[in-house]
Order: sequence, then C-alpha cells, then structure tokens
Amino acid sequence: MKKYFVRFSRMLVLYCSMAATSQAQNASTSLCDYVDPFIGTQEMGHTFPGATVPFGMVQLSPETDTIPYSVNGRYNGEVYRYCAGYQYTDPTIVGFAHTHFSGTGHSDLGDFLIMPTTGKLQLNPGTTEHPETGYRSRFSHEQESASPGYYKVLLEDDNITAELTTTTHTGLHQYTFPKTDVGHIILDMNYNIYNYDGKVIWASVRVENDTLVTGYRITRGWARNRYLYFAMSFSKPIKEYGMKSNEKLVYKGFWRKFDETKNFPQMEAKEMVNYFDFDVADGQPVKIKFALSAVSTEGARKNLEAEIPHWDFEKTKTEARNLWEKELEKVKIKAGHEKMVAFYTSLYHAFINPITYNDVDGKYRGLDQNIYEADGFTNYTVFSLWDTYRALHPLFTVLQPKRANDMVKSMIKHYEQSVHHLLPVWSHFNNENWCMIGYHAVPVMVDAYLKGIRDYDIDKAFEAVIKSSTHNSYDGIGEYMKYGYAPFDNVNNSASLTLEYAYDDWTIAKMAQSLGKKEEAAAYLKRAQYYKNLFDPEVGFIRAKLSTGEWKKPFNALKTTGEGYIEGNAWNYSFYVPQDVAGYMQLLGGEKKFISRLDSLFEMHLPDEFFEESEDIDRVGIIGGYVQGNEPSHHVPYLYAWTSSPWKTAEKIHQIINTKYNPKPDGLCGNDDCGQMSAWYIFSSMGFYPVCPGTNEYVIGSPCVNEATIDVGEGKTFTMKANSLTDKNIYIQSVTLNGKPWHKTYITHEDVMNGGELIFNMAGKPNKKWGTGKESKPYSIATNEN
Repeated sequence: MKKYFVRFSRMLVLYCSMAATSQAQNASTSLCDYVDPFIGTQEMGHTFPGATVPFGMVQLSPETDTIPYSVNGRYNGEVYRYCAGYQYTDPTIVGFAHTHFSGTGHSDLGDFLIMPTTGKLQLNPGTTEHPETGYRSRFSHEQESASPGYYKVLLEDDNITAELTTTTHTGLHQYTFPKTDVGHIILDMNYNIYNYDGKVIWASVRVENDTLVTGYRITRGWARNRYLYFAMSFSKPIKEYGMKSNEKLVYKGFWRKFDETKNFPQMEAKEMVNYFDFDVADGQPVKIKFALSAVSTEGARKNLEAEIPHWDFEKTKTEARNLWEKELEKVKIKAGHEKMVAFYTSLYHAFINPITYNDVDGKYRGLDQNIYEADGFTNYTVFSLWDTYRALHPLFTVLQPKRANDMVKSMIKHYEQSVHHLLPVWSHFNNENWCMIGYHAVPVMVDAYLKGIRDYDIDKAFEAVIKSSTHNSYDGIGEYMKYGYAPFDNVNNSASLTLEYAYDDWTIAKMAQSLGKKEEAAAYLKRAQYYKNLFDPEVGFIRAKLSTGEWKKPFNALKTTGEGYIEGNAWNYSFYVPQDVAGYMQLLGGEKKFISRLDSLFEMHLPDEFFEESEDIDRVGIIGGYVQGNEPSHHVPYLYAWTSSPWKTAEKIHQIINTKYNPKPDGLCGNDDCGQMSAWYIFSSMGFYPVCPGTNEYVIGSPCVNEATIDVGEGKTFTMKANSLTDKNIYIQSVTLNGKPWHKTYITHEDVMNGGELIFNMAGKPNKKWGTGKESKPYSIATNEN
C-alpha cells in the first residue's frame, strides 16, 4: 500500500478498536482528539494540516512543493492542487509558511517560508525528484502528526525534527537538529502560493541584533496590493547571515559600496532568499518566534512580545490546544467514533476563517491602505462570501454571536474605506479581489441584524446594503435594475447573477420591513421576484435571456459553461430561489412536478463532459446531477420540506453525510471554501439547516448524530436528541420541541437561542403524515407576503 494511505490505515485500526457506536465521549477524552487536520489535504479538499488557533492570523503549515502559477505564460492547472500549500501525496517538504487559505478554489499567501537545514548551505528549493539539490527534504507520514494548534514532522534528509505551534499573530517554531556544528535557517522571501515571476514587488529584511530580525514584503497576487510585516526572534544568537538574489540590476546606486550578500544588516530585493546560521553543537533546539502585522514591524514586535513573552514551546502548544477545546465545546455530540471525527474536524475547519486582522493594539491596515484602529471590536478579513453566507455565517450567529457582530462591523468599515462604496465581495488582507458573484455581504449582515446581533451603526449598515445593491457599474447591477434580469449578451453568468441578486434583494426587503422603511421594502420585495423573469415554461428551467427579451439559444440544461451560470447548470441553479420556494413551485407547475424534478436531480446521470472544464466540480462530489461538492446546491436536499414529502430529505442527507465527508485525506468531496462545506455538515448532522438566511428559520432534515447539545450562551443550552437513530432508522416518526408535539418542518433561531430540547423519534420507515400540513411549511414570498 502506498505511503500516503498508511496513516489512514492506522486510523481505521483505531476506529475498529473502539466501540463502533460509542454513545458518549469518555470523560478523559478531549474533543481536540477527534480533530484530524489531515482530512481534506488531498486533491479537492485544499485544507492545510499545520498549526493555528481559532480565527488566527498566523496559520503555520508545511509547503510540499513550489508549483508555479504559469508555465511559458500559460496557466498551469497543476497549481490548483496547491491552494493550501500542502498536498498529502507529495514526498517532500520545502518549508513552513505563516499564512494560508483553508479550502479555497483559488489562492494567494504562503508568506515567509522558513526551512531548517544542515550541511552545505543551499538557497534554492531543489526538486521533488532530487531534493538534495536544494533545501527541501523528504518526509513520511509515519513521522508526521498534527492536532489543533500543533504540527510535527521529521525532515528526513537532514534528520531535523520540526515542531510548530501558534498564537493569534505569532508562530512558534522548534527545530531539533542532529549532532552537528552548524544549523541553517532559510528564510525564503520569494516563496508564494500561486507564485509567478514578479509577484513579490519588494522584500526587506533587517537584522536588528544577534537574535532579532524584522522585515516586510509587498506582493501582487489575488490581493493585488498586500503589505505584510514580520518580527522574528531567535532563541540563540546568530553566528552569521546573508542573502542571495537573482535580480539583474542595471542601477545599484551607492549601495554597491557594500557586499550585501553576507553579514550586511539591511537586505532588500524583489527576489531574495536569506539564511541565518547557528551553533547547534550543544544539542539544544533552535526556536523561532515569528509574528505578523499588516501595519508595521513595530506592530509585529508588539504582537510577539504580548503573545509569547517566553520560550516555553509546550506552554504555547497547550494554550493553543486549550483555545480550540473551548471553541469545540460549544457543541457536544454523541455519535459513533467516525462521525465524531467528521463532526469535530468540520467544527475545527469552520473556526479557522475569517481571520483576526488587527494587531494587539487594535491597529490595522484598511482597504484604502491607511492605518486605522479597531475601537472596541476585532477587525476580521478573509470573507469568501459567495460560499459562506449560506451556512457558515448563520452558524456564527448561533455559536459565535460576538464574532458575528464584529464581522458585520468589519464589513461596514470595508464599505466606508471602499472608493466604490461597496461591501466586501471576496476580500482578504485589506484587498478586494472581486471573486465570484452577488453582493453576499448583504445577507450576512441582514441575517445577523434580524437575529438581534446589532451592536453597530444600523443606519450605516442599511445605507451600505442599499448602495451595494444599486452600484450600476458592478457586475450587471445596472442592467439587472433596468431589465429586471441580467442580460446574457451584456453580463457574464447572467442567470446565476439574477437568481443571487434576487435573493440578496429579498434580505434587504426584510431589513427594510424591520426598520419601518415601507418604500424600500416594497421595491426590494419586487426585485426579490425578478427570478420569475428568467423562468422559461417551455423548458421548465431558469435560463439566460438576452437584452432584447429573447432567450439565449441554443440551451442545454446540463452544461455548466456558456449558459449563463457559474459553477453550476440549469438543473442545480433553477432550484436557487430560497426566498420563494412555493412561488417557484407554482411556476414549475405545482408540487407534483416540483417533487419529480427534485427526484430526477438526485437520480439522473450527469456525464463528465458537462463539468470537465470546471476545477471546482468533479465526480466525487456528485450524486446523480446534484453537486454537494459546490455551494449553489447546498440547500436543495431540504426543499422537500415545502412539499407533502418532507421525509425524502432524510434519504438525501444521510447519503451525503455518509459518502461525501469521510475521515481521510481525500475524504472531502470538494473545496471546504473557508468553512462552508463544514458548516453544512455541522448543521445537517444536528438535523436542521438555514436554507434561507434572513427568515430566522432552520429547515428540518434528518439528524445524523444521536445527540447534540449547543451552548447558546447565558448559561442556556439547546439539545437535539434522535431516539432510535441507526444507519437504517433515518426517518422522522414524530418530533417534540420542549415537550410539545412539533409538526412544522422548521424551527426558528429563537427556539434555538432560548434554549430547550428538540427530540426526534426515528424509525426505518417514514411517517408520511408528519410535517405535511399547510401550516407546517417554511417561509416563502408567495405564502407569507401576499
């Protein structure tokens, strides 16, 4: 069996040695023990296994190759596998970088690569086939381990044990060298994830004294103007140091007086690799405290001094683990071991992003590149909103309400600093990268507001959502307002845009209603129904339309490209009307046709040719024509709740849970997308899901764990119990909420946050009468606004 399956084999042995249906966590077992950071590190998962703390700026993790973004001026598809820097199947490690994305379908970061070596000094990474030609090293999974806040590996070529742990802004490295005289620490200032020539605009390294080094670099990538500063402190004095640059300079100024390559304390270049040598003959490890700041080297030093004022690696490691334990304890479940691993790894992934983006003194770099101070709140960045508005941010309103509030504040600050006067679309590290579609900061903010999370300037928030939805020049908004849809001949992804704008607009209508703004509420409620303008009754799908009012031709409901959809097709996207499921059902021709269409989606076959051009969709994430591996479909299994067959959701949920989230490196069926895939799993495991954020409703599916107790704050808990749940007993027979019979196919946010008990009685056959009454159905415009 190949090396990379060894670790999973050990996991299976461990699972089998435990009670297969353990219903209670052992009192001595930490929830951190159920987290496996290696899940999702292979292929589509794109997660990273390194050390971080909840919502930490530093995400310190190994890099396993130096794949370039382009080859001969053309995009290199192989780079896609390295969105998180680490690939489980790779045999070598090139170093450890301090910033990463978790599960994104595009990438950046990989800042400040550090690698320990011995022997001959080499300042290039070498190759996978011949690692001895550079500073990289072979490694094996037998000599590698990771847990929340900690990573360890043996770098085999130099016999160096590398250990990593972190605080919010600071990484702590510990490198134990073999018996030798000199140990090298390489600092590669040119390494990047999604790297290409010229990505580093400028890099600077300054040796302040024999143990302290500061510096910064400016990069142009997905974030096109990103400043990041560092302060690096060594546990041993530097013996000597230097740098190498491959730049061919015509003009060197009067810096040519110096030999900048060796023991020169101010080293600067566009392309630069630095080294620092240490006496390691005493057998003591070299430890490095490496702090980040987007503001200044002074800010980085303050972060370092405040967070790790000592050299006690075990103390920092324990504190990092304790932070994770505190967060994981917000939900305590009872389930078999494999589901415990999947659940708590999902919760771990959900609490990685967004990241803290201000220094310990509150200062941060704004979208306009000016320095601000976060007064009374934590400023956050890394908002993958097209993905995360669906379930991750709603999860935060339950488990992280204070952070959810601060995230709204962060978005308002983004709006204030934006020269376009827009809320974030996909933003990270004081940059807007404009990735994906919609203005999905809007539903995040409105959902939080309607759930009572309101410690910010509400008038400013409403102003921001209105301006973001009326900015004519942004992605077809002007045409959308003019025609009542985004026209295919003028706007890319026009059908998807129309559907997503209509949902976003509905949330604005709900906020306007709450604020008593009747005119705005009526206008946006009208826009919320623009989806009807793209429904073609002849083909029975939402499809793209030209500005002339004619349908785009030809039309193929299976195609994911060239039809006006983004990362989806007509089969999946036509169900994207979460604000008006009943209204869409009427357009389609009634409940019978709606159920038939849903059934067909899960039962059909989608040939490879219809998604082979998409990096974000592959066969692993597909059931029939349904795509769990990408976000536009995540709500679809729950749509049976609006019909007389809500029991059908149970079959779909359990199939997805049991086949698309497996505890192994290639166990995720798609990009985790900054926690959205994981948030889907968390909600769905507990038996309910936020199909339409902004309604305050969670649609009931079918629980996949025996019990889940949520800490909702103020000493209250909300407990879900699934009596008689087994692999076969997946159907709801009856439900009680706080001891009273419950016939609705949804519960509310208030039900959860008030505390109480939701009990499902399960069996092997469905009770086809439960949840079928007209009054049992979740919200729709057609039934609730007319």
